[in-house]
This record gives sequence, C-alpha cells and structure tokens, in this order.
Amino acid sequence: MRFTKMHGCGNDYIYINCFEETVEHPEKLAIAMSERHFGVGSDGLVLIMPSEKGDFRMRMFNLDGSEGEMCGNAVRCIGKYVYERGLTDKKLIALETAGGMKYLDLNIVDGIVETVTVDMGEPILEAAEIPVESEKSPVIGKNVHILDTDYSFTCVSMGNPHGVTFVEGVKYFPVEKYGSVAEVHPIFPKKANIEFVEVVDESHIKMRVWERGSGETWACGTGASASVVACILNGRTGRKVEVELIGGTLTIEWREEDNHVYMTGPAAFSFDGVWLQEV
Repeated sequence: MRFTKMHGCGNDYIYINCFEETVEHPEKLAIAMSERHFGVGSDGLVLIMPSEKGDFRMRMFNLDGSEGEMCGNAVRCIGKYVYERGLTDKKLIALETAGGMKYLDLNIVDGIVETVTVDMGEPILEAAEIPVESEKSPVIGKNVHILDTDYSFTCVSMGNPHGVTFVEGVKYFPVEKYGSVAEVHPIFPKKANIEFVEVVDESHIKMRVWERGSGETWACGTGASASVVACILNGRTGRKVEVELIGGTLTIEWREEDNHVYMTGPAAFSFDGVWLQEV
C-alpha cells in the first residue's frame, strides 16, 4: 500500500490516497504505521477520501488508534497533496471532516502550494457542546486541580475539544506531566487537547500542546486556533496573532465580521513509501 509522509510545522502524519488504496482497519493501521521504531513514525494516520458533501473528505486517526474529529495541520497538508498530486485544479477547496466542513484557500506560487489559509469556522464556546463539565458557559478561567497545582482553563472547541491554560516559561514547562493528566480529567467527558500558552505580547504567543490520543506534538492547528480564541476571551491579545510552536509558526485571526477563525501556515512533503506489513 502506497503512502505519503507529510508535516505541517512538524506535526507529522501518514497520508493515504483512498481514491487509489483501500484501508480496511484504519485504527489498527494507525497504531502500526505511527510507531516510530517498527513503523513509519508519525503523530497519526490521515485518509484522503471521496466526499458527497464537498470536494474531498478527511478521516484522521491518532497514534493510539482513536479517531479524531479534526486536525488543522493535516487539513493544510491535504490541500497541498490534492493540488500538487493532480486530484484537483481548484484553489478553493471544501473539505469534509468529522468536525464539520472546512474551506481551504491555497496560496500557489509556480505550481507549488506554499501556504494554506483554512477557514476553521466559528469557535464553539458552549460548555455542553465542547464538551466540558461546567456550571458556567462560556468556560473562561475555570479552576482545575491537576496533580499538585491549580490551573485556570478556558475551554474551546474548534470541532474538537481544547483546554487552554496560561503559563510562564512554556519552553521548559513539564507538558507531559500535567498534559497527560489534564487530557483525561473528569471535566472533559470526551477527553481534550491541552494547550499551555505563554503570551509574549498582543500579537505573539508561544504554545505547546498535549494532543488527545497522541501526546505532545510539535504543532496543532486547532490548538493554535483555540489558544488565540482563549487569549482574546481573556483580554490578553489582539485578534490576529502569530503562534510560535515547536515546529514552526502559524498565523491565527479571529475575525469580528463573521466570527470565524482563520489559520494560515505551511505544509510540506517528507517522502513517499510503500507499506508491506499486514495489520
């Protein structure tokens, strides 16, 4: 089975063109292929599929085999893949995801997709829809005790659940220690992606993320989007912010005119390969 390895700011996934390949057990395949010693190595598996509602459909699976609703970095990579591999000649693409329809605007230079701007839609702030257990909605500054420390969480869904908290010195913050516990905290009935954010100034933040089902990753597009929404809700930044991640930088803008969040960033091919193992 042929596959392609791609990454968006270091958030790496294995992509399979399901117009040409058939995947019978994606949960098992995600676990096998994502393993970094005996497999290809990745943060998960993404299937590029036909869609009855849009131009293409995406299914994504975390490295533990669980299926996720959305991945912003994967969305950008799909835009680059379908255009440069000749599956479409459109520069505006409607992509069906389990987290809703996402609209991609491809920035093309000499036939190469250099960046992709994704309309991530309106942020979901209602507690029950995120979902998060809370008596107040929206959930801004909710105190949550994690291990030996109290954290203040602002909760947002960008098609998948996020808990955002503000810290100092995020570069050295013990993300695994606290993120792994916060992910499965009882306030998150479907678990959550956990973002640790350091605000540099009103147009620049630094972020590290513990992704639900994958652990710490080098970037998270939905997490960057949720983090900027959280920053704005807490009065910490303006509405257009550069989000510095381990693997690169994304530009996130929460526009007042339509209440949509827009994410702009790169996507890159790593390599193509053939998977020979059975799962």
